[in-house]
Amino acid sequence: MAVDREARLRLTMEEALAPELPICDPHHHLWDTPRDRYLLDELVKDLGGGHRIAQTVFVECASMYRKDGPEEMKPVGETEFVQGIAAQSASGHYGPTAVAAGIVSLADLALGSAVEPVLEAHIAASQSRFRGIRHASSWHVSDKIRNAHTNPTEGLLLDATFRQGFACLYKLGLSFDAWLYHTQLADLVDLAQAFPYASIILDHVGGLLGIGPYAGQQDEVFTEWRRGIVDLAACQNVVIKLGGVTMPMCGFGWHKRDKPPTSAEIAEATAPYYLLCIEQFGVERCMFESNFPVDKASCSYTVLWNSFKRITDDFSPTERLALFHDTAARVYRLKSAARLSTSKAVDSSLS
Repeated sequence: MAVDREARLRLTMEEALAPELPICDPHHHLWDTPRDRYLLDELVKDLGGGHRIAQTVFVECASMYRKDGPEEMKPVGETEFVQGIAAQSASGHYGPTAVAAGIVSLADLALGSAVEPVLEAHIAASQSRFRGIRHASSWHVSDKIRNAHTNPTEGLLLDATFRQGFACLYKLGLSFDAWLYHTQLADLVDLAQAFPYASIILDHVGGLLGIGPYAGQQDEVFTEWRRGIVDLAACQNVVIKLGGVTMPMCGFGWHKRDKPPTSAEIAEATAPYYLLCIEQFGVERCMFESNFPVDKASCSYTVLWNSFKRITDDFSPTERLALFHDTAARVYRLKSAARLSTSKAVDSSLS
């Protein structure tokens, strides 16, 4: 399967645009399953297409949980696993990118306040890189839409016990990545208003649905999604990841084509979503993401980042630096943001 995918992606190849623009990719996964392998070698190959990827952030995907021990502690194995990958990258033998400079793992917030020892175990497993957790809440009543791997209940973000667990994040200085569908944005608004000082990061522009009952309903989906995004943007403690729209679930159908789309095609289709988010949140609260290898079903890493650069071609150097690097590096508290922001050489390369 992986070989066929790579051969297909090579049918649409591009040179990296604006190769000097530094990028912090704040969302990718690592896994090794019977059906697919995506570890450091595979990631580095994708990163090598010409874009300047300075750092990355790993986001949980139920990878390498502990085999034994208490059930609630098993996800700590993912942090231990990624910490090892990050150490490999830090050796310098795999290129200049600081892979997994930030780590976002899972802890079951539905445990309530009992989740605190789990969070402390994650911190102990990666004191220099662990930044927060993602407890996916993506749920839909339709059997045509797959619910998250966490098996969430309807209205999870509104649950009182879940919120007791959520409160532990702020206590320990950790952020929360939210993964949900566009039909659930109101729940996240409620959560953000209830915890105005918590750091909340919305993944994949809020999970646009274009399959099942939403197939062929792009205009209606956009209207509903826009309403939720505008309401959420009023919550100053929320930032948003610009990406994930090339996932098959969004309904564009690129994964079904014999030949992958070009960056120009992707930019034309996705620009209305990303530009609305930038308009509402501002560049200081927006960050482009790859969501690889999930979005690899539609296009290559190089083509994807080219589409983002095309969409922002008219933006100022400072705005692009925020969108492509500085917002992500600041929100995930990565070390080199200040140095890159003040680099004259970087600024000149963006003009």
